[in-house]
Amino acid sequence: MTYSHRPVLLDEAVTALLGETTLENAIYLDGTFGRGGHSRLILERIANTSQLWAIDKDPQAILEAKNIIDSRFRIAHTSFSKMSDVVLPKSLDGILLDLGISSPQIDQAQRGFSFRMDGPLDMRMNSEVGQSAREWLAIADEKSIAKVIKEYGEERYAGSIAKAIVASRDEGVVIATTKQLASLVASVVRTREYDQDPATRTFQAIRIHINQELSDLEEGLNMALQLLKPAGRLVVISFHSLEDRMVKQFMQQHSKFSVPRGLPLRESELPKSPLKIIGRIKPSASEIAQNPRARSAVMRVAEMVGT
Repeated sequence: MTYSHRPVLLDEAVTALLGETTLENAIYLDGTFGRGGHSRLILERIANTSQLWAIDKDPQAILEAKNIIDSRFRIAHTSFSKMSDVVLPKSLDGILLDLGISSPQIDQAQRGFSFRMDGPLDMRMNSEVGQSAREWLAIADEKSIAKVIKEYGEERYAGSIAKAIVASRDEGVVIATTKQLASLVASVVRTREYDQDPATRTFQAIRIHINQELSDLEEGLNMALQLLKPAGRLVVISFHSLEDRMVKQFMQQHSKFSVPRGLPLRESELPKSPLKIIGRIKPSASEIAQNPRARSAVMRVAEMVGT
């Protein structure tokens, strides 16, 4: 089956990444290739002498990348948290990260990301390695499950959900499918926003835990400071508050230096901050109308300082 996917804020993200001037001999990194929407548009807009590196955990993304026949393009099967294994320090003119999961991943029941379709409870971005959601729920203790659901899903019923999962397991019922987990959560979470499924926060939390998404993001952001050239752009699109908060705080932290009060330094003597914040963009009303999944997206852009 062929799955279509148009990235949220596609034009805005590529425009922010490349800036107003087309650079010769530039190198860009698409750290979340997905199904190649960003990469294809970047290749349309960069110079013939420039290059685009892409990265993705998902084996299906790597297969999709084989459809791009362009000598300027190459892809690596890894996490963007391992960018330094792929490119050299201070070699990049731009890094793009489109966080979370793509529509094709959600829409394939066998991937186990969606509570709307029944499928094996997997949730791994790279289904070839690591522990699946089913395997984790089969052995994790109640306290660990509750902590993940509370911290990564911001779910106020986390304790009750964890208790129900462990009780079901103790009764010999293996939670092996997405529908099983969604039904169990719905039996515990009696109230929720009218337009949100009771299982939304729990599925998000377990997915983040299984794929180590926040630790990967933290590592990837810090690595960007080492890999970007002066004036290189960092563009990050987030889809939930935990990611966006981390990106916002990272950019704020590295866009200013804290100097102890009373320290006798002139402004010219202060160290330069490594980043300059360019801005924050949300999807337009028309984009949200065409793609409701865009409604939670936030794009933040920063630029490396230097000459």
